[in-house]
Amino acid sequence: SPQKETDNDDTLGSKKVKELSVVDGRRAQNCNILLSRLKLTNEEIKRAILTMDEQEDLPKDMLEQLLKFVPEKSDIDLLEEHKHELDRMAKADRFLYEMSRINHYQQRLQSLYFKKKFAERVGEVKPKVEALCVASKEVLQSRNFKQLLEVVLAFGNYMNKGQRGNAYGFKVSSLNKIADTKSSIDKNITLLHYLITILEKKYPKVVAFHEDLQNVPIAAKVNMTELDKEISNLRSGLKNVESELEFQKSKSSQSGDKFVSVVSQFITVASFSFSDVEDSLTEAKELFYRAVKHFGEDANKMQPDEFFGIFDQFLQSFSEAKQENENMRRRKEEEERRVRMEAQLKEQREKERKSRKAKENGEEDGEFDDLVSALRSGEVFDKDLSKMKRNRKRINSQVTENSRERPVTKLNF
Repeated sequence: SPQKETDNDDTLGSKKVKELSVVDGRRAQNCNILLSRLKLTNEEIKRAILTMDEQEDLPKDMLEQLLKFVPEKSDIDLLEEHKHELDRMAKADRFLYEMSRINHYQQRLQSLYFKKKFAERVGEVKPKVEALCVASKEVLQSRNFKQLLEVVLAFGNYMNKGQRGNAYGFKVSSLNKIADTKSSIDKNITLLHYLITILEKKYPKVVAFHEDLQNVPIAAKVNMTELDKEISNLRSGLKNVESELEFQKSKSSQSGDKFVSVVSQFITVASFSFSDVEDSLTEAKELFYRAVKHFGEDANKMQPDEFFGIFDQFLQSFSEAKQENENMRRRKEEEERRVRMEAQLKEQREKERKSRKAKENGEEDGEFDDLVSALRSGEVFDKDLSKMKRNRKRINSQVTENSRERPVTKLNF
């Protein structure tokens, strides 16, 4: 009706055309949030994917999010039905429709994400493999650690002499029981404190055995199952990219499509890098199994984090006990120094007291003693007495004469 047409004209004129959306509401909302963060048009996103992001427009975290919004078959079917109404489609719908037009969009996206993450993932795996390899060599080759274990065995045999003595060895898991074996005299002192004291006296080089086992703490964090899984994921990811490369090679590429050239170069470098890590892991596993067997454990049951974890815990306990020994020694020295200082201070005070007393009584006591001596010998009654009187007279007359002298008030030159 004319009225209806007028209404339509008013609606179009005021640009109140309702957006068309066939995508699930929650998914569309999350997709909109991603696109607002990405700040790229659909055309720019498309170009970045076709060129394998040569301009670095798509950060790794954004690619990870984009992989969550790959157009599904149900989306594509609905969007195809409404493609003639593309202008009316909501932002998320238009994005999903545009991406669905890219040949092998998901595979391209996955390949690009794998390429961007590859160096980082290899960088995470490599130190674990190296630590496993080097730590295995360290526990096998360290002479100081071997000598320490010999001393521990000697301690054990001495303490268990009798039926349980004369053992040829002990389980590595028993190593950490040393720190739990407390003294019957002082509960704060353990067998480990005593062991360190003996080592410092008899085998000072052995005390620094931790310097030979620097990679053990890192290897103690390595789980073989997880490491194998990481290597396996890298292998399968690389294989998927290679498969996609073969597929893209078989297709005629559209304008601006750089997948084949970029990925061919990446595969060459990445394959070499991965083979290197894989070979290192094989070597590390062989060395680890040798180390585990060397210490009498089951290589099929014991993981690196458990095996090296035992040594790592012992290293920490040893370091703490060594520091506690040092603190106890320092406290003892300070106490001895305090006692010596108190004794010296006491002696000094006694000397000062005697000196002060001697000063107070010194002259009077001396004169009195002389007088008593003179009385006892009778000298006070002989001719010396008249000499004493004469001396007193002379002294008195000198005092009188001096008192008569006038003071000089002016000098004449």
